[in-house]
Amino acid sequence: MRSFFTFLLAIVFTTGAFAQTGYRIGTKVENFTLKDAQNQSVELANFKDAPLLVVVFTSVSCPYAKLYENRLQNLSQTYSGKGVRFVYVNTNIGLEEGSQTDKAQPDRPSTQKFPYLIDEGQQLSKQFGATKAPEVFVLQNSTDGFYLRYKGAIDDNPQAENYVKERHLAGALDALLAGRSVANAERRASGCLIKKF
Repeated sequence: MRSFFTFLLAIVFTTGAFAQTGYRIGTKVENFTLKDAQNQSVELANFKDAPLLVVVFTSVSCPYAKLYENRLQNLSQTYSGKGVRFVYVNTNIGLEEGSQTDKAQPDRPSTQKFPYLIDEGQQLSKQFGATKAPEVFVLQNSTDGFYLRYKGAIDDNPQAENYVKERHLAGALDALLAGRSVANAERRASGCLIKKF
């Protein structure tokens, strides 16, 4: 009985440790520096002129990410006039056994007009606690840095844009731009599981 109790206690602590990885809503985000596909350094501080920054963890190999490319491009264009900036972070995903993982330096899609960064060694995805591709993190600029205000899903239908009922990311951006807090600041993302090293 005592060993069973010890086992249960270990599971509770292990689960809690995994659940608490990454930034929580309201937490200040530390500065980071990543290389883009042209090997140029881009850091969080480069976006200090943006009231909101959307960090999109994605993968060039993920079918879910490909389904969201146009939606994210449209969101970026819609909100750019309001000062919102988007940045893609390419991260490796777990693929079927025997298949290849993402290239270390993937090609940057020509349709994207925002920085496309490489998350070598999964450092940034670990820092943020990103688990899926695509998964978004909305950062709000303040006088002393960026704070996490929303994380998770882009909307409620990865497969069919025409059947989307809830636009989580757009709703979060609208609320923050209007000076309100996000009602549901965490939404479980659907997508490819990010590979952990």
